This record gives sequence, structure tokens and C-alpha cells, in this order.
Amino acid sequence: MSGNIKLLTDTLAAAKAEGRAALIAYLPAGFPTVDGGIEAIKAVFDGGADVVEVGLPHSDPVLDGPVIQTADDIALRGGVKIADVLRTVREAHAATGKPVLVMTYWNPIDRYGVERFTAELAEAGGAGCILPDLPVQESALWREHADKHGLATVFVVAPSSRDARLAEITAVGSGFVYAASLMGVTGTRESVGAQAQDLVQRTRVTRAELPVCVGLGVSNAVQAAEVATFADGVIVGSAFVKRMLDAPDHASGLAAVRELAGDLAKGVRGQA
Repeated sequence: MSGNIKLLTDTLAAAKAEGRAALIAYLPAGFPTVDGGIEAIKAVFDGGADVVEVGLPHSDPVLDGPVIQTADDIALRGGVKIADVLRTVREAHAATGKPVLVMTYWNPIDRYGVERFTAELAEAGGAGCILPDLPVQESALWREHADKHGLATVFVVAPSSRDARLAEITAVGSGFVYAASLMGVTGTRESVGAQAQDLVQRTRVTRAELPVCVGLGVSNAVQAAEVATFADGVIVGSAFVKRMLDAPDHASGLAAVRELAGDLAKGVRGQA
């Protein structure tokens, strides 16, 4: 069975055709429970997200700040497994028909088996993977199997990435490029900053047809509107997770992430 890379690229193209950036949300699988996490993703889609990244909880999340680390810890203590991540992808996509990616560090995939993981992610209706710690020069095995199963390979670039490195990454990446708006870990910020716009421009020069989506630091509609003026997609993670963590109960958490998705959806449309 083929994965949903085409659905992802079509979704990003449709947003562009509407003259706006896509809204890409992130939530970890298994948080606060497997079933609760699936409900949260459905709520985010219902609120207006175009794409969702499902985090595969990891014990050493080098890119993630304290908010997502807290959610990952809750999921891991709850016993979340890769099978639960794949179930989350399957049910979220089946319920909404929208593109769902997995964001994961390399070690869990390596241990699970690349062929097995890509085949099962495609079978679940997944659109691809974001792999923040997989060096592009070591990615051939992953890309071979991802291509075979119709999955996007999304690499992460940072403001420190040199132009030659950006070209190397965009030459083999697919779906979109994840542009980290700043050096550091995930989390909400007061300002996204000019570094992000410069990074998007430098990345686009290397391969104009590959969308560039910006994450790290975006937490409200005003920031989303700012990033949407220069990026193809706006990625929001910690702000959604924080809404879930701060909610007094699960129903309130679902309402909170649905509301935030609605606000951000207005932001990417320039209505903040």
C-alpha cells in the first residue's frame, strides 16, 4: 500500500493556491493517553489545521523543549509503543482524510526496522516522516524505503545551515522542508525573528518547488500571521501541548486545542 505523500503535497499546494500558508500542528502520540491523543488530533483538525505531525515519544528528545518533554514523559510512562503511534496516524487520517506525518528521532526507527516502519506507516495512511536527527548523508536507506512506500522525507534545517548544506538537503528531501526558526529547542517565544525569514529565502533558492514550513516558537495567531507572510507553512507544537497540559480535564483540553487551531487558522489567512 502506498503512503499519502501526494495528499500532503496537494494540501500544501491548495493552501498556496488560496494565497495563504498551511497550518501544521504537532501533538505527541499517547498524550495524555493513546485514545485521548487521537481525540486531540481530531480536535485540532476540526479547528482548522491542514496537516498534523504525530510525535513519536522519545526518552532523549534533543530538539524538544520542556513542554513537549513533559508530554513525552506522560506518554512513555503510559506505555506508548510504536504500534500506538501507527494506530494514532491511522485513526486520525481515517477520521479526517487529512495528511498525518510522524515526527521521530532516528533511533526508534532503526531499532524497529526501516522496511517494517515505512511499510506499516504507509499502510496506516501516513504521509511521511520528519526526521530531525537523521543526517542527509546517512539517509539513503530510509529514503529508498520511504520512496518505495509513497512517504515524504522531511529534513530539518536551521539558521546555522550553510547554503551548500541547504542545497544538499533540499536535493533529496520531499513533502516540505522544516525550517527551525532559531537555534535551540521547541517552545513558545515572544518573537519568531528575522532569522526565520532569511532561512526560508536561502532554502527556497536551492529548490523553489519544495515548500518551506517554519516551526519553533510560533504560539499565537499574530505570530502565525507574521510567519505566513514568508513561509509556505506554519508549524505549531508546544502551544497545543501546553493547552492540553494546562486544562483541568480532558474535555477542556480538547476545547482549548480546537480553539487555538481556529485562531491560528485565522492567522495563516492574515485575519489575526
